[in-house]
This record gives sequence, structure tokens and C-alpha cells, in this order.
Amino acid sequence: MSKFEIGTVTKGKVTGIQPYGAFVALDEETQGLVHISEVKHGFVKDINEHLSVGDEVNVKVLSVDEATGKIGLSIRATEPAPEKTEAAPKKQAAKKRQATVQHTESTQGFNTLKEKLEEWIEQSNREDLIKK
Repeated sequence: MSKFEIGTVTKGKVTGIQPYGAFVALDEETQGLVHISEVKHGFVKDINEHLSVGDEVNVKVLSVDEATGKIGLSIRATEPAPEKTEAAPKKQAAKKRQATVQHTESTQGFNTLKEKLEEWIEQSNREDLIKK
């Protein structure tokens, strides 16, 4: 049985960095992986901008695979989530404006077609245009 239980928060030292995450030594024999999605709240494009080999970090144990000995870790789970900013309502307003513009354009296009259809029907009903 692993001495690191799921949910435990402990200190670790970054021992290696890969594009997909960082390896963190929990003690002399035990190492775990912090997946790139668990480095911080929000999107991480390049893990090297946030972590370096040798950094001491607080990590939370997310998973322990007894068969393989793999331990999944999270740094962001040890930090409070950031406050919601006003960016979300701005994005929603921009989407709403875009939808309105698209709706207006499609309605205008439809009205033009509708008017043309009426003109075409009128033309088809004219006796002088009908071939005999």
C-alpha cells in the first residue's frame, strides 16, 4: 500500500519537465506526475513558463495506481480558484452581437429572395411571355 493517499497534500520537488507535464519527487523513492492541465487554473500552453526543474511545489495526490506505482498529482488543486472576472459577460455580449448580425444578414438575404420570388411568379403569369 502506498504511503501517499488520494487527497493528501504534500511538498515535492520538480525533477523533470516534459511537454505533457512535470515529474515531482515526493520523497527519495516516490515520484509522481503533474499533468499539464493540473499545473494551474486556466490554460497552460508551455509548462516551462510555470515550472522549472528544482522548484519546490505543493501537490495534491489525485490518483495512485498500486499495480504500476504511478501517482497522479495536481498543483492547481492546492490553490484557490481565481475569482470570476468580467471577461465572461463581455464574451457573452460579443457572441450575442455576432448572432444578431448573422440573423440580420440571413433575414435580409431571405427578404430579397422572397421579393424576387414574387416577381418571378408575376412574370410566369403574364400571357405575353408564355410560349404557344
